[in-house]
Amino acid sequence: MTAAPVLDPQRTALVLVDLMDRIVALPLEPRKGTEALANSQELATAFRRAGALVVLVRVERPAVAEQPPGSGLVAGLREEGDLEVVKRTLGAFQGTGLDERLRERGITTLVLGGIATNLGVESTARAAADLGYDLVFAEDTMAAFTAAEHEASVRLDFPRLGTVTTAAGLTFA
Repeated sequence: MTAAPVLDPQRTALVLVDLMDRIVALPLEPRKGTEALANSQELATAFRRAGALVVLVRVERPAVAEQPPGSGLVAGLREEGDLEVVKRTLGAFQGTGLDERLRERGITTLVLGGIATNLGVESTARAAADLGYDLVFAEDTMAAFTAAEHEASVRLDFPRLGTVTTAAGLTFA
């Protein structure tokens, strides 16, 4: 992990992926979903205090009449002013209008977290990189199905896309 850049709250958004009851409850590594959630909530609070945008992404299964129980965001996660995005693919950009909504707000830097590290978070990160966003990864806000999957993303893939740090390593200008 490296030192994170100092963030401009007017140009930075926190993007948290799939923090939903049914996903947080899964057996995850290298930390439990509840730990990744707690770290994400603390980081979201810091972003809100700084006046930065918080984006909460959740998945819905396409072409089903009713979503499985636990498909909403974890209770209490969303606050006034947050942006909620519903995706139907692994990543948060395809078909959601997220890029347009971020650009309207002048966002150029994304801090990413959520579950699963190597699926929803990484897919979102790859699309964001293709779109030209600067990326920062808050490693301790993430978890995956295995520690090896998490580590592969954090140690091999994410450093090629941006800066990997911890939530505590993030500061605002």
